[in-house]
Amino acid sequence: MVAPARIAESLLSRPLLLAPLFGALAACGFEPLHLWPLTLVSLAWLVVAVACAPDRKRALLTGWLWGVGHFTVGNTWIATAFGYQAQMPAWLGGIAVFLLSLYLAVYPALATLAAWHARRRPLALVIALAGAWIVAEWLRGWVFTGFAWNPLGVALLGPHEGQGLAMVTRWIGTYGLSGLVVLISGLILALGRNRRGALPALGLAATVAAMLVKGTIPEPQGRIPYTLVQPNIPQQDIANPAAFEDQFQKLARLSLPQDRDARRLVLWPESGVPDYLREGYPRYFYQETTYAADPVLARRRIGSVIRPGALLLTGAVDLEMAGDAVLGARNVVTALDGQGAIRASYAKAHLVPYGEYLPMRSLLEPLGLSRLVAGSLDFLPGPGPRSADFGAYGKAGFQICYEIVFSGEVVNRADRPDYVFNPSNDGWFGAWGPPQHLAQARLRAIEEGLPVLRSTTNGISAVIDADGIVRQQLPRFVAGRLDGTVPPPHVPTLFARFGNVLPLVLAAVLLAFSLLVLRRAGR
Repeated sequence: MVAPARIAESLLSRPLLLAPLFGALAACGFEPLHLWPLTLVSLAWLVVAVACAPDRKRALLTGWLWGVGHFTVGNTWIATAFGYQAQMPAWLGGIAVFLLSLYLAVYPALATLAAWHARRRPLALVIALAGAWIVAEWLRGWVFTGFAWNPLGVALLGPHEGQGLAMVTRWIGTYGLSGLVVLISGLILALGRNRRGALPALGLAATVAAMLVKGTIPEPQGRIPYTLVQPNIPQQDIANPAAFEDQFQKLARLSLPQDRDARRLVLWPESGVPDYLREGYPRYFYQETTYAADPVLARRRIGSVIRPGALLLTGAVDLEMAGDAVLGARNVVTALDGQGAIRASYAKAHLVPYGEYLPMRSLLEPLGLSRLVAGSLDFLPGPGPRSADFGAYGKAGFQICYEIVFSGEVVNRADRPDYVFNPSNDGWFGAWGPPQHLAQARLRAIEEGLPVLRSTTNGISAVIDADGIVRQQLPRFVAGRLDGTVPPPHVPTLFARFGNVLPLVLAAVLLAFSLLVLRRAGR
C-alpha cells in the first residue's frame, strides 16, 4: 500500500507538468459534467504547488499552466463555432481555443503570483489566493472588453431545483463566490493535513456537499402570463433565406394563443425574425417575399400571430445608416404589439469579438481571418443595460445571449426591471456551451434577485426565478413552448444595490487578513 505522503510527493515532483492536468480537472466542475469535487481537489493541489514554488517565476508559471489546462477544457464549445463558418476550416477551432487559453491563463497566474508572497504561512497563502482570485476574475471580466465565461464559483452552483452555495452571490457577487471556492478548497486541505484536523475537514466537505443537494423551495406565483418559444432551428439554416418562411411558420404555430384571454408576453429567441422590421433601408435589404419585402406588412403578419392584447419580445437585426450607406448592424430585441407596432427596442452592448465584429478588420481580413458568424458587416454596440416599462406586461430588462455572463453589468440600477429577458442563439455553442450558459444566467438571477427568461433557437430555453431555480425548461433540439406566469422579483439584493464593489471589498479584506496572519507569524 502506497503511503499518502508518497502520493503527495509524486503529485508535486513535477508541478509544471501536472499543472495543466489539474487545471483541466477544475473545469470538470462546470456543466455539463458538474464534477465539483474535482474542482476542489484541483485548487487544493494548486495551493500546495504555489507554496512549494521556489521563486516568483515558478509560482507565476504554475498558475499560468494550470490556467491553460483549465480554459482549454472549459471553452471547448468555442471550437464548434468553426463548423458553421465556411470561410475558415473546422480544424482551426481547436487551435483557437488553445490560443485563447494562453491569454486567459494570465489571470490565474497573476493570482498565484500574488499569493506566493504569503507562502511562509499556509493559512495566509490560502486567504491571499482567495482574495487575489476575486480580483483576477474581475479583471478578466472587463480587460480587452472582457471574457467572463465560467467564473470558478459556478462549479458550486446547485442543481436546477436548488441554489447551492451560490445563494451568497446576493451579498458578495459571483467573483466573491469564486474566492469562496478557493477558500473552501484551501481550508479543507489545511485542516486535513493532520489527524486532529481530519474531522473538521470532513465536516466542511460534507457541509459543501449538503448545500448542493436538491432543494424543495415552493414555486412563486407571478401575474404576467407568458408564452416562451423554442423553435429548434438548425444552426446551418439561421442565415439561409430559403428556410426563412419555414422558420416563421414554425414560430407562428408555437406562438398561437391557447384560449380567448390573449393578454400575454410572447418571447422569441435571438435570430427569431430574419426580416428587417424597421423602415427606411434601401430596398435591396428586404427579402423578396410577399410580406418581408415591406417591413410594415412583416410586422402586421407577426401581430396577427400573437393576436391583439399580446406583446412580443423578439431578437432581430437593425441597420445603422448614413444616407444610403450602411455603417453597421445592431443585434436587437424588438418589442411588437398585436397590431405590429414597435413599442421599444434594445441594442446589445457587450458584443462577441470575432463573433459579431472582427477586431482590427483592416489587418486581419487580408490575412484570411473573418468572423465566426458568417457575414462581413460588423455589429455596433448599444448603450448598455436598459429597462422598458410595458405597463401590464411589467418592466423588462434585456440581455442578449453572451451579455448575461457579465456579473454586475446586466441591470440598469437606476431603473430596476421586474424581469430580464435573455434571448439567445446557442446553436453554435456545441454540447457544453448551452448548459454552461444556463448556469451563468442562474447566477445573474440570484445576484440581482430577478427572474430571467431565456428563449433560444434550439436550447436550452428556461424560466429562472429570482432564487436562481429553473422552474421550466426545454432541452436542446426540441421544438416547443413554455406557458406560465413570470416569477415575481425580490426586493433589490445587496449586490443589486452595490454591484462589484462588494466582491472587491471582500478581496481587500481577505488580502489584508492574510497580511495580518503573516505579521503575527513573524513575531
